[in-house]
Amino acid sequence: MNKQTKVWLVLSIAMSLLALGSACGGSTNKEATLTETAAGPYSGPTGTITGVVSYNGTPPAPKKIDTTADPVCGQKNPNLMTDDTIVKDGKLANTFVYIKEGTVEAGKKIGEYAWATPSTEVQLDQNGCHYVPHVLGVMVNQKLKITNSDPTTHNIHPTPKLNTEWNQTQANGAPQIEKAFTRAEVLIPVKCNQHPWMKSYVGVMKTPFFSVSNDSGAYEITGVPPGTYTVVAWREGGATGEEKTMQVTVPANGSAKADFAFGAATSSTKPSLQMLPAIEFPMLGKH
Repeated sequence: MNKQTKVWLVLSIAMSLLALGSACGGSTNKEATLTETAAGPYSGPTGTITGVVSYNGTPPAPKKIDTTADPVCGQKNPNLMTDDTIVKDGKLANTFVYIKEGTVEAGKKIGEYAWATPSTEVQLDQNGCHYVPHVLGVMVNQKLKITNSDPTTHNIHPTPKLNTEWNQTQANGAPQIEKAFTRAEVLIPVKCNQHPWMKSYVGVMKTPFFSVSNDSGAYEITGVPPGTYTVVAWREGGATGEEKTMQVTVPANGSAKADFAFGAATSSTKPSLQMLPAIEFPMLGKH
């Protein structure tokens, strides 16, 4: 082996060792980052967020649904009405309320903790040619069990943007359908291709901190670590729904209040056109 060849061999070995060291160093840094951001499960004190969702003004009146395309729906539910806005005594049902983001008192983001997927299933039924419940929430990978209590065939068709879309027919007496969504998404519309008025919405969350307002407009989110959070209230309407947000501070072993209101905006007492004060201009040519 001549001198020049030996030099090239030594340089090649040195470059290989340098590259190997860089690769190992990068892997170590990545593992350290993952370890630093994984907070594990939360085990400290918790609090509660409660509130009422109101509707200001006169809500849109429910409309009677024409069921002539499927008389079975009319036979089981003769007074079948739309259910997109359910208001009772000024209180709004079917509003999805959830913690969007925030920081726990310990200083970590709430999304950094590991929140276990519940082993219990959430049920969505087709009853009276309506989806029941109209709005619901699940955690990522939690099972959604879909049943058909009607003496007719339905077609369940979620249309997500982030999760996988699917479309499945379910006849009366058919086995339940079990599905799960693998990515967080608020909210996924669900429709029935056979009965176009049938709609439902599924909120898919990484944490268990969500709730749906009942017929009295009330909701409750329990087990919340003490901290400051952005809470969102979502209701259907328009292309993607309507949202209201609020900052909430939850005390340890205590409760925070977060009330929301939708509907007509409060009218202003000021006139839309205000008279401006008179402005005097000097007369031209007068000395």
